[in-house]
Amino acid sequence: MPMTSRRLELGLLLLILVQAACTGFFIVDVIEDFSASGSEALHLGLETIANLGLIAGIVVESRVLWVMLQREARSAEALSVARGALSEVIEQKFRAWGLTPAEADVAGFTIKGFSIAEVAELRGSSEATIKTHLNAVYRKAGVSGRTQLVSVFVEDLLTAGDLTEQRA
Repeated sequence: MPMTSRRLELGLLLLILVQAACTGFFIVDVIEDFSASGSEALHLGLETIANLGLIAGIVVESRVLWVMLQREARSAEALSVARGALSEVIEQKFRAWGLTPAEADVAGFTIKGFSIAEVAELRGSSEATIKTHLNAVYRKAGVSGRTQLVSVFVEDLLTAGDLTEQRA
């Protein structure tokens, strides 16, 4: 099962906390060993190196966690912008096609994948009325059905992606 971003973040946070606790324990141990008479220099040196390794691990893992959280926030923002842009493109097309508010509503539900029966139920209309609206939408959009209607927007998204890549 793939690890989700949230689970990975929590795992890293837990690892950082465990390492911080271990570091605290070893620092206290080094201080006690240092203050005790007759401690071996090699033993103190090894414990000090272990502490430094734990501290370095905490710093690196904290940085990785910070970068992951920032990346996730940027991705969420980009997704929000993309959703807004798609909504804007859909509204522009509907206006360009001269759809009535009812036709635009039905077209929106259709693009989202709702069946004629579901659209009729959502709008409180008969299926015949929804079919009439859809036929008007298809005619005004210059398409022959649901698949072609959706493909108009997919094509716009793919073309927009190509243009964005060309600008970069």
